[in-house]
Amino acid sequence: MGNDEAPGSEGSVETGTEKAGEGTKAVGGGKGMDTGRAVEVDALVEAVRAGSFQEVPVLLEPLDAAGRKAALGRLKALRTEVRGWAGTREREAALVRRGLYVAGAGCHPGAAGAATWLGGRDLPAWRSQDAGLVLRVVAGRSAEWQAELAGRLAARPAVAERSYGLIRRLVERSGCAVPASDGYVRGWAREVTSGGRWVHRADEAPPLVQRLRVDPQTPFLVVHALSMPEPAEQLTWSVEADSPRHWPTAVATLVGEGVVDRTEVVDAALSRLLRGGRLHDLRFPLEVLRLLGPTAAEFGERVPDLIGIAADAPSPVAGYAQEALAALALEGRLPTSALAEMTSAVFFRSEKKLVQAQLVLVGKVLVREPGAADVLLPAVAEVFGHEDTALQERALKLVGRHLSAVDASVRRELADRAGQSGPVHGQAVADLFGTAPVARSRQPYEEILPPVTGPRRVEPPATSVEALVEELLAKGVSDDPVRFERAFDGLVRHAHRDREGVARAVREAFATVEWEQPHHFTHHSHGLHAVLAGLLGIAEPAWIAARLARGGATPDCLHQGLTEITDTRLWEAAALVGTDALPFLLAAPTLDGGGIAPRVLVERLRALRDAGVEPAPADLAQALLRVLRDDPEAGEAAVQAADLGTGAGRRLAAWLRADEPMAASVRFLRRDGDRSLTRWSIRDRLVVDLADRTVLREEFPAAFRWLGGTLEATPRRCPHWVTGMEHWAAVLPADREVLAACVLPSVARTLDSSRESTEPLAPLAEAEGRVGRAVALALALGLGAGDADDRLRAVDALLVLAARGDLDARGVGEELGWLVAEGTVKPNRLADAARTAADAGAYATVWAVLAAALPATLVPEKPVRGLGKVLAVAADCVERCGADGVPSGLSALVARGGSTRLVTQAKRLLNALHQGTGQTTP
Repeated sequence: MGNDEAPGSEGSVETGTEKAGEGTKAVGGGKGMDTGRAVEVDALVEAVRAGSFQEVPVLLEPLDAAGRKAALGRLKALRTEVRGWAGTREREAALVRRGLYVAGAGCHPGAAGAATWLGGRDLPAWRSQDAGLVLRVVAGRSAEWQAELAGRLAARPAVAERSYGLIRRLVERSGCAVPASDGYVRGWAREVTSGGRWVHRADEAPPLVQRLRVDPQTPFLVVHALSMPEPAEQLTWSVEADSPRHWPTAVATLVGEGVVDRTEVVDAALSRLLRGGRLHDLRFPLEVLRLLGPTAAEFGERVPDLIGIAADAPSPVAGYAQEALAALALEGRLPTSALAEMTSAVFFRSEKKLVQAQLVLVGKVLVREPGAADVLLPAVAEVFGHEDTALQERALKLVGRHLSAVDASVRRELADRAGQSGPVHGQAVADLFGTAPVARSRQPYEEILPPVTGPRRVEPPATSVEALVEELLAKGVSDDPVRFERAFDGLVRHAHRDREGVARAVREAFATVEWEQPHHFTHHSHGLHAVLAGLLGIAEPAWIAARLARGGATPDCLHQGLTEITDTRLWEAAALVGTDALPFLLAAPTLDGGGIAPRVLVERLRALRDAGVEPAPADLAQALLRVLRDDPEAGEAAVQAADLGTGAGRRLAAWLRADEPMAASVRFLRRDGDRSLTRWSIRDRLVVDLADRTVLREEFPAAFRWLGGTLEATPRRCPHWVTGMEHWAAVLPADREVLAACVLPSVARTLDSSRESTEPLAPLAEAEGRVGRAVALALALGLGAGDADDRLRAVDALLVLAARGDLDARGVGEELGWLVAEGTVKPNRLADAARTAADAGAYATVWAVLAAALPATLVPEKPVRGLGKVLAVAADCVERCGADGVPSGLSALVARGGSTRLVTQAKRLLNALHQGTGQTTP
């Protein structure tokens, strides 16, 4: 039952100062209860029901243990009743909940039961507002009881933060230890920052440092706050260091005064940085350390931690550790072995700034300590394999300056590893080590792509009602289209066989109170809850009709159209579940990508015909969209479908035989054609045109008709939160190009730093059907996404398509070319995505994409800024796979000359392309 108190869990009955009432038995107070006590219980419960929460402590005082137990049972019943008031009696319910909150705490005999009650999600959110009342009703409990209550509340993060005031006073009253809880620290930080414990107005509060100074819990809580995985937001506020609300400055001041232990603070801050995480979460401990300025002796005692931070932390944090270690090294306080370990760790990173700084540091140390070359130069050799050829060159020069100081074995090791620097430095390596340049291998290049696996069959639905309910309750079932559809089909099948049995099991397993309110389903169907509500008779026919009618409206955007198709199926099932009209789902996928084998769909239609059942309209429509028309058995299945002699059979046969029952095209309003579009984002300029298809507009249910071309081809900026994305691909698993056109507006959001909008790309790559411009654009936009995880999903989709032989590399490249040229896709993002794909072994694939992208970016007199990173990846790919064919504009760029990274990498790429033909670039 979640955080809510389960009936009968009030714990052991305590005896205390409560007085026993006298009188005759009364029905109102409970069986066996005398009249006086019953009247007292009635008064308490009625006060709570009336919202008179401030009267609760006085009314609780005369109740003994038996009276409080009786009252608790009635309070639980009232609590259940109030849950059903959602959306109708909110103001009244809020007052009653405050009374329940206080009264329940006073009636529970055990601290565990009281903590569960006080932590209930349906009780007041900001629980500290009634802390004084709760403290009054538990005042008679022992110190141990109150300490246990404080500990249990503090152990629940969300509860602890909102109940900080209550927990704090329980701790102070009982004398127990300060809770070591993130939630408690969050509440403390909020309270101290606002000045709530000292004054009523925040602008009257004394400075933060003064509030912390007088708080006896500060020494412990500051250290805990520094260690938290996700610190309280007040600790990371972007305020100036001289602000009276700047936490790092306050902490540093208290350390200087001796209020907080310096060693504990330094250890906690460094330990937190070592554990890593988001830069935002590391800002507080990092700023505290910068302000404290640990001494060389303090850093010297923590060298292993600093090396770990330099190796794995976000770049600014790693830079801080690098600076600290560099200072130790230049003072002679860092052992050579530790410097070598640090150097190897830093050189494994991709950040050019950190690698350059480390090369400079190693050079300075070697000037002072030539004998360290045997240990340090092998670490420098890590840079020979770095993606940046300029850094490779600097590393070779550093090794060259100190090569004479190493013995023969180290020299051989360095010579072997220098081969990693690639053909561009072949002559330099030969001159340095006295060997002939290594010629490019004559062995045939072999592309490494993900293994191609056939679609997996979906497991049959659960075989028992118990297994079905367990599946319905499983975490994440609504977010996984395969599990969702399997559970959906299982629910329909079992409800058809045993409606009452399934309904009984659902009532026992689910909290259905919210389902009785129409507003619960206002915005979306809440997964399978709509079908379950229909099964239980909770969903009124008028609700269902209204929801089905909503699916017939013209969608505001494409993603809404996809979502409405799924919702329409659910509401149709809600109306029919448990009846003979829906014995099973026609649209249940047979393959994990969402597709249905044509032969299976024919058999399902035959089963419905034999049972005398007409297919449910939305169910049949979704089944047609999912049937795999490219399946080898599609032709034979079309014949069998026509032979069924039913309207549904004829529709399936015609659908399987149609050349292209759905189609879509995409285009952009180009900025160069209309100056008024200069400030328009890529999403504002995208135009998706769904082809006119009569069969979809006339034969499919209303929720599906937009797929037949009823939407105007115009830029459509989505006004909604993007939800249900995980189910979109399962709507159109057999029409990849149409699916790509529909998800393009959402994928384009990634360029505006929106995250997780490339999730449809993986199922898009594994879908069936034609590949055209929409797919190419979806990949191009994903490869230029602002978030690294979004780019990684796009890379995975690119490689899957290449492995399946479905990638239009030229098309993707051409889309990237104009997107980079106009500034929509940033070169550094494209370079990162291309490098990731290339490092997976797909050098030829990446070059094919980049070769098509480069001409549009090299044609202008002023090439795109930052393009050098892209050319570096391209050159690496050509050197690995041995490609040729010079993109237009590359030779002209090299001919202009210069020493910039752009020109250097362009020359490197041109040389790589000319290799094998005997040509060289001057």
